[in-house]
Amino acid sequence: MSDSMIFLPLGGSDEIGMNLNLYGYGPEEDRKWIIVDCGVTFGDLSTPGIDLIMPDPTFIEDNADNLIGMVLTHAHEDHMGAVAKLWPRLKCPIYATPFTAWLVRDRLAEFGLLDEVDLREINLDSRFDLGPFDIQLVTLTHSIPEPNGLAIRTPAGLVLHTGDWKIDPDPLIGETTDVSALEAMGEEGVLAMVCDSTNVFSPGDSGSEAGCRDALIELVGELTGKVAIAAFASNVARLQSAIEAAEANGRRVCLVGRSMHRMTAAAKSVGLLKGIQDFVDEEEAGYFPPEKILYLCTGSQGEPRAALSRIAEGNHRHVSLGNGDTVIFSSRVIPGNEIGIFELQNRLAEKGVNIITEKDRPIHVSGHPCRDELAQMYGWAKPKVAIPVHGERRHLLEHANFARSLQVPHAVSVRNGDMVEIHSDGTASIIDEVPAGRLYVDGKFMTPSDAESVKERRRLSWAGYITVALAVDDRGNLVSGPAVTAAGLPEDQDFPIEAFHDALETAAEEKFDRLGRRAKKDPDVVEEEIRLAVRREANAIWGKKPHVDVIVLPV
Repeated sequence: MSDSMIFLPLGGSDEIGMNLNLYGYGPEEDRKWIIVDCGVTFGDLSTPGIDLIMPDPTFIEDNADNLIGMVLTHAHEDHMGAVAKLWPRLKCPIYATPFTAWLVRDRLAEFGLLDEVDLREINLDSRFDLGPFDIQLVTLTHSIPEPNGLAIRTPAGLVLHTGDWKIDPDPLIGETTDVSALEAMGEEGVLAMVCDSTNVFSPGDSGSEAGCRDALIELVGELTGKVAIAAFASNVARLQSAIEAAEANGRRVCLVGRSMHRMTAAAKSVGLLKGIQDFVDEEEAGYFPPEKILYLCTGSQGEPRAALSRIAEGNHRHVSLGNGDTVIFSSRVIPGNEIGIFELQNRLAEKGVNIITEKDRPIHVSGHPCRDELAQMYGWAKPKVAIPVHGERRHLLEHANFARSLQVPHAVSVRNGDMVEIHSDGTASIIDEVPAGRLYVDGKFMTPSDAESVKERRRLSWAGYITVALAVDDRGNLVSGPAVTAAGLPEDQDFPIEAFHDALETAAEEKFDRLGRRAKKDPDVVEEEIRLAVRREANAIWGKKPHVDVIVLPV
């Protein structure tokens, strides 16, 4: 029997998103493990061609014989979006509450894994054993149905893993925070609390969904023309508020975007979204008078393939917006998405569409705890150790300092791959570091983040691509070429692209002519020498060094 347990994040620490956490118990040579959450993050301008990014599970894959289960705290993509992709490497039972389980099944079916995965649906108040782990679900509030904290007990003691949460006295959907359970754990003794850090810099509290509902009802009542509300599809309470705002003002609701249909189907499967009118399909909605329809759309973050972007581009099959219509962004700007969101809003504005955001009206609240809520949680749980997660480095360091100011005796700021040993005496320390990289989903392939293909794409995105082809006979004579083809090179009126190509071809030919007879007969030498010459010439003309490939064809 061990007097300590292990916490090991492989994703979600030093970053917001892509959560994958491990808990271990037992002697090192036979330590049992569970996974808490298995999520994704999304590609950006620094990862051209990459849509999804996942934590690298190599460490736990290598210990799969001692992996006894995966528990999902809730159904946001950054907590469960990697399940279908990574499960074939892990092959462990998965535990999830009904709403989350519905969405996991839907994703597993998409990947043809539904009949292979041991998915165990559990109740919101479940308490169950996984090997040496006694796991109790704790009802919290968040911006999605059925968010759960986990009380993880071993013979070493109790660790509280909060997942994502806030304190909402009127969440509209689901129960309020189970304060009595948290207080009981505080009395029992919490060794460590692994806690959300997203809003640690924000004073006060995050606000209630009930306030958003009232604001949306009032706002929609003021508007004429067509109205579209862009929101996170996973925020079912917000969808409910948008529906109530429409119906209170004589409008019917049309869902636009695959995620909207998926989330509302999941919500209805567990008894949510009751007592509302049937949704209007997209084609039928076009026949409604403008003041009688409200579109509930995906794409609040400016995603180029989402419904609202296609509407803004004017290429949506059934939905159009124009002069006098309004789009309400009932969402926040996620850091990193600013460019896409502002471009989307500009395209809508150019069409004469009115734009209303959370900066104009109180139509969004965060799903994560601000400082007053964090202080309240620490007051309930009374942990001996604070382990901040779900934040960038600055968030985790600030959270650790804040916890100390609340008289928490110890705080550990972890990075992905840091193995933390939590002792039964209420102390903790980082004892090891394991590999904790990233996997990129590149079309149908899964590649490591340091893959040469990704590096090449970054280089191409900055400085283009040049190919030089030439034919050389076995005596070292130039038979044909050098011929240059290129992509991504600039031109202006004083230096057309043809002149650029001519200069590069001249540089290649002159370099070949200066080579000795023996060198001309060695394709490898010819390729490298011409590659360097062409790259230097491009840099002299342009000030950038493009990627250059040289092909020597023996004749």
